[in-house]
Amino acid sequence: MTADFSALRRNMVDCQLRTYDVTDRAVLAAMDSVPREVFVPKARREVAYIDQPVRLDDLGAPGRALLPPMTAGRMLQTLDIQPGQRLLDFACGTGYSAAVALAMGAEVVACDSSAALRDAARAALAEAGAGAVTVVDQVPAASFDLIMVNGACETMPTDLADRLADGGRMVFVEGAGRSGRVMLYQRSGETVGGRAVFDAAAPMLHEFRKAPVFAL
Repeated sequence: MTADFSALRRNMVDCQLRTYDVTDRAVLAAMDSVPREVFVPKARREVAYIDQPVRLDDLGAPGRALLPPMTAGRMLQTLDIQPGQRLLDFACGTGYSAAVALAMGAEVVACDSSAALRDAARAALAEAGAGAVTVVDQVPAASFDLIMVNGACETMPTDLADRLADGGRMVFVEGAGRSGRVMLYQRSGETVGGRAVFDAAAPMLHEFRKAPVFAL
């Protein structure tokens, strides 16, 4: 039996996002319009709209996953995306959050270190009608109004914070497992300050793991 993805998408918006404090109309409309299933490995499309991470191992990216809709939605809402703002979607995976941000009117650059995921992202973005997203392998030497990090960080992603324009905002999950929390950082001149927004878990990104400490 073929899944009715339109109905599943509407159920995601009504029963997951709205009940998890996602109230921004632009976020809700964008997530109701972007076909999340095309950003999921074909063998897993039946579970594209569950309120759990969707693993991307099938795409040659062990340990990586698509963030749950509730987490992605609240992170995008926290960024307060305005049309025309320049957004960096870091560790973009298959490009889902990039497509949602584009639907909200942002100019989006999606970056991932995995060649397999970049290829998957380009294909999924094209299928979803979001081909205007630029997919790259390294963070451009440019400034961004907004940065979304699709994963958890054990250390502050200072290299990304350095890319924030004055007044720019960045969200990421800090910490591992159940102790993780979404942080919002904002640049004001030379200062970047942050605060916790809500609890969330996400796969750890190797770029921002703590260096191992050897004890005698």
